[in-house]
Amino acid sequence: MSDNSAVMGTNSPIPGEVIAPEKTKGRAGVFIRKFSKQKMPLLAAFFVILLFLIAIFGPFLTPYNPDEPNYDALMQGPSGAHWAGTDEYGRDILSRLIDGTRLTLAVSLSSVLIAGVLGTILGLVSGYYGGWLDRIIMRGSDVLFSFPDLLLAIGIVAILGPGLSNVVIAVAVFGTPSFARIIRSVTLSAKETLFVEAARSMGAKNRRIIWRHIFPETVPSIIVNLSMKIGGAILAAASLSFLGMGAKPTEPDWGAMLSMGRDYLSIAPHIVYFPGLAIFLTVLAFNLVGDGLRDALDPKMKN
Repeated sequence: MSDNSAVMGTNSPIPGEVIAPEKTKGRAGVFIRKFSKQKMPLLAAFFVILLFLIAIFGPFLTPYNPDEPNYDALMQGPSGAHWAGTDEYGRDILSRLIDGTRLTLAVSLSSVLIAGVLGTILGLVSGYYGGWLDRIIMRGSDVLFSFPDLLLAIGIVAILGPGLSNVVIAVAVFGTPSFARIIRSVTLSAKETLFVEAARSMGAKNRRIIWRHIFPETVPSIIVNLSMKIGGAILAAASLSFLGMGAKPTEPDWGAMLSMGRDYLSIAPHIVYFPGLAIFLTVLAFNLVGDGLRDALDPKMKN
């Protein structure tokens, strides 16, 4: 009886319910303290927050209508009236960059979240049950890993057809295997712990063990991988739009803006510079935040 109470805890209300050892006490404080000590990731986090604010309040921040042409101001350089200049149709580039922030973040976040959900489920199933399920899932991941990410995305969009919705699917497909492998690795370790073995011996169902005891152990790895994958998703989506397989040329997508401006690089380089700078800074910021989260949440993942 004393052994059972030591494992189950005094507050366990349901037979077969196992309370994991207390690991989360003070975890939020430790995370904040560790993350705040990292200057570059902290600065990048503020930039990412700024991007989300721009995405939310973008329609109220644009100085001009991002889709309205002005044929009296074609390809003007940066000035007091147009801080980032105008494009080949006289549209204000800064307004289009602000308006495109929402589109860029929506596509990248959607694809990464889909990949995260699918990869987490596959990783949990593969790591916990093992056997033929594990072999099928891991060999499928190996097949997807054998293709370069962008090449695989191009192939998927070529089959499905151009469009941002298909870009989301393509980016989610090549992002899923990495989530599956990481979560499988954490699951293999977590299912051997004492409190999971105790839950299994007391008759807890597999579904309850997975979601009640093992899944919480994977959350830090999920958060880190999500943050690090967003930058790659932004770059992949911009690349597909640059190739004409993503956003329409009329949409204020950063990759599409690069594609439209490349024909005028010699006479109006600012048309390309500012969208390229936006992509560079955004990808860099998410990568730095991912590195900071990795070090603060899961130091074992640090190379």
